[in-house]
Amino acid sequence: MKKLAVKLLSITIIITSLIVISCSSSDDPNPISTPEAKVIESLNTGIMNGTLEESFTLDASTQYALTGQFIIAQGAVLNIPAGTKIVADNGGTDVYVAVLKGGQININGNATNPVVMSSIDGNPGDWGGLTICGNATTTAGIDAEAEVGGFSYGGSNDTDTSGSITYLVIKGTGAQINSESQYNGISLYTVGSGTTIANISVINGADDGVEFFGGTVSASNLYLENNEDDAVDWTEGWKGTITNTYISHTIDGFSTAFEGDKVNNNPQFVNVTAISTVGGTALQFKKQSGATINNLYLSGYDTNIDMKDDGPLVNVQIDGTDANPASNYNTGTPIDISGWVWKNFNL
Repeated sequence: MKKLAVKLLSITIIITSLIVISCSSSDDPNPISTPEAKVIESLNTGIMNGTLEESFTLDASTQYALTGQFIIAQGAVLNIPAGTKIVADNGGTDVYVAVLKGGQININGNATNPVVMSSIDGNPGDWGGLTICGNATTTAGIDAEAEVGGFSYGGSNDTDTSGSITYLVIKGTGAQINSESQYNGISLYTVGSGTTIANISVINGADDGVEFFGGTVSASNLYLENNEDDAVDWTEGWKGTITNTYISHTIDGFSTAFEGDKVNNNPQFVNVTAISTVGGTALQFKKQSGATINNLYLSGYDTNIDMKDDGPLVNVQIDGTDANPASNYNTGTPIDISGWVWKNFNL
């Protein structure tokens, strides 16, 4: 009898263990989810929020809601197909997309189906924009700290790649970070020359359209409309090339079309058209900054060349000669943007 009781007790323990194991299996209606898994779960329901730790491809048939910080971590790749629309909350400082050092973003729009990132109304300052941190060089040194998110940027690999961005429209960026800083439409922190940037439109930003913090990345076909600070800004020794830059100012109170700052690593600009209907300053160079510009066409600005800190005019070469503050710079050939059908797509 005693042996039978022991056997029955053993059988009961085994059955109980099996029940516990079964209840903790994948059939559990309330499984424990890691933060990484929750980011993927959210993406699968059309919500972008959190830190992406693995590679993922968005679905162009889904309109995504950017509800907070969406960060692409080192080793992760976010792929965004043509026609994808990302709607940013009017959340100001806490709503942005960021790519960390070692992460990548591939925005694969096309001329008739660009990728669009915008708040609902696309008003200046609604959200933070796109920030990319790379491993190329900067005068700020290795592992400098970005004003956006305190992210680390800067290394020694000038051919580094952060992915490919083609046919992207961004609207309504420039949320306030602090009393002196706002987000740019696109902030490029030491992005390397292995990164592709082409056919980009930044409209209605409360700060810069595109800003380069060091790095070696080049770009082509930039359309920049009514950005309230600088349409194109660079600092920390950026040394890339931009081919075809079209800038439009129809709202007064902006800072400049171009602003270069600090050391001069002689970035190159080929085909620059900047048109203002409200006056203002076209090209401004601070400290020892400079550039080489070929085929410059300016129209409607009160000041065409501003050497803010009395830097040497020889540092700014325009169509083969030193910059001349007295010149109108209206004899170049304006860029024909009639074929840029992607430039002002909406959500």
